Amino acid sequence: MDKPAGPTSHDVVARARRLFGTRAVGHTGTLDPFATGLIILVFGGATRLARWAERHSKTYRAVIRLGRTTDTDDGTGATIAECVPREWPSNASVEAALDRLRGTQLQRPPAYSARRVGGERSHRLARRGARPEPAPTEVTVSRLTLVACEASVITIEAEVSAGTYIRALARDLGELLGTGACTESLRRERIGPWHVADAVPLADLTGRETLLPPLALLAGLPEVPLRADELPAVRLGRDVARESPTEGEAALVDDGRLVAVGRAVPNGWHPAVVLPPHGDK
Repeated sequence: MDKPAGPTSHDVVARARRLFGTRAVGHTGTLDPFATGLIILVFGGATRLARWAERHSKTYRAVIRLGRTTDTDDGTGATIAECVPREWPSNASVEAALDRLRGTQLQRPPAYSARRVGGERSHRLARRGARPEPAPTEVTVSRLTLVACEASVITIEAEVSAGTYIRALARDLGELLGTGACTESLRRERIGPWHVADAVPLADLTGRETLLPPLALLAGLPEVPLRADELPAVRLGRDVARESPTEGEAALVDDGRLVAVGRAVPNGWHPAVVLPPHGDK
């Protein structure tokens, strides 16, 4: 799905449930209401495979506004501080700051985020007037490109690991530059092998679209064909005896259809997640 600005990720799921006539719909990664772009929806038995899609890196394009700090780290939040310097940072200064944000690092999630603090969602605490401080988490920024720099407006493209907050990157960039900053607009362009150019706009969703098979969610995993006599055992969660690596995962398939996700064990593959028969229809 290509989500517009405004709806929540839950709103997108709710619309898909109505149009496709099923409650068994989920997604593989939340987008903030102000953000646009790619959301992958999963249906039926494929909802159990969402975490494999969530592992992929994600690519975003963001417009960052220097000189304004907000409580949400984006343009929809309440202003905490404003700064109008005599001169806005030069391209060279911005590039130097971006370089410090590349690579693997500990990132402090925004207060308005789904991270838990003391067992409760951080954004719920923040909305009640508390000042939650989610624990820093390790993230990887594998690519961070300066697309444009015009006075107080900076456009970047970023490829990041799962769990990275672009809002937090913008906040940290503003701190490094000494101006403060917030994310003014955000678009998710890619999740692993899937690109937003191939997505269906939310307004065009009809419920008659042809869905991709669950096997597509396991892009990158090796495929292990199953023999007919192995299928009943796999569906009961029993191991498949094969020569296999001592670690890793594989898609256990029957005639090109996903039967289970296998986890390597010393003597073969253990079906860690088993799909219901014909779960890809």
